[in-house]
Amino acid sequence: MKNIAVIGSGTMGNGIAHVFAQNDYKVNLIDINSEALERALATISKNLDRQVKKEKIDEAKKTATLGNITTYTNLEEGVKAVDLVVEAATENIDIKLKIFQDIDKYAPENCILASNTSSISITKIAAVTKRPEKVIGMHFMNPVPVMKLVEVINGYSTSKETTEAVLKASKKVGKVPTSVNDYPGFVANRILLPMINEAIYALFESVGGVEEIDTVMKLGMAHPMGPLQLADFIGLDVCLSILRVMHDGLGNPKYAPCPLLVNMVEAGHLGAKSGVGFYDYSKGMKEAFVAARFSN
Repeated sequence: MKNIAVIGSGTMGNGIAHVFAQNDYKVNLIDINSEALERALATISKNLDRQVKKEKIDEAKKTATLGNITTYTNLEEGVKAVDLVVEAATENIDIKLKIFQDIDKYAPENCILASNTSSISITKIAAVTKRPEKVIGMHFMNPVPVMKLVEVINGYSTSKETTEAVLKASKKVGKVPTSVNDYPGFVANRILLPMINEAIYALFESVGGVEEIDTVMKLGMAHPMGPLQLADFIGLDVCLSILRVMHDGLGNPKYAPCPLLVNMVEAGHLGAKSGVGFYDYSKGMKEAFVAARFSN
C-alpha cells in the first residue's frame, strides 16, 4: 500500500494528506474546487514550516513531502490507480453515500475504501458499494499531524484482512490505531459528545459561565481544553449532527442535544470557523460570548 487518495481538502483532508505524504506515500488529494486545493497545499506547507522550525524535519523532507502530493479535481482520475482511498468530505450522509458510489465505480477492485467520518455508520456507507468487505472507518483526530489516535471502525461486513491492512498503514504513518465496532458515535464521540452536551446544559441552566465551566474541566480534570472551547473548535454544527446521529441511532434521551446548542447552530454561531460560538473569535481573541445572553 504505497499510493493513496484523499477526498476533500479541508482541515481533515489536508492533514491526512500531509501525514501520509510525509511518510513517503504518494498522495492524490482530490477536491472539486481548485482554489480549495491551493489553500490546502498552502496549509500543508505552513505546517511543514512549523516542523522545520521545531527541528522535527529538515527542508529536504519538507520538499519531498510536498513532492509526494498531486492534486486532482476529477475523482475518476484521482482514484483509478490507488491502494487506499480516505474520504474526508463534509459530515453529510447523502454526500458521503454519493462519493462512495463513485469511488466504488472508479477505484481498483482491490482498493480499500475508508471514511474519516466521526459518526456516520460505516455499515450504511459500505452498503452502497459492491465491496462492503473493503469499506472501513479511519477516524483521525484534529489536528491530524499532531494527534496520535486513529479510530479504526469495522462495519458489519468489514473483513479481517481490511482491518489488519488499515491498522498496519496507520502505524506506518506514526499513528496509534484502535479498532472499534460500528455503532453510533463509535467510542470517541460516544463519550466526548455527551460530556460537551452536559457542559452546554450547565451553561444553559446557569450552573456556571463559559469560562468558569471550561476552567473547572481544565484545572480540575486536567483536560488541555475546556469542553465549550473544544466544541467551538470541532464546530457546533458538527457537535449537533453527531448528537442527533447518536440520539436517533440509540434511541436514548440522554443523547438529546441541549436546546442552547440547537439555537446557536440555527443562528449561525458555529464556533471558531464562523467567528463566534461560546467564545468570540472575530478579533482573534477568545472572549466569553453567550453566558449572559443565553443562560436562564
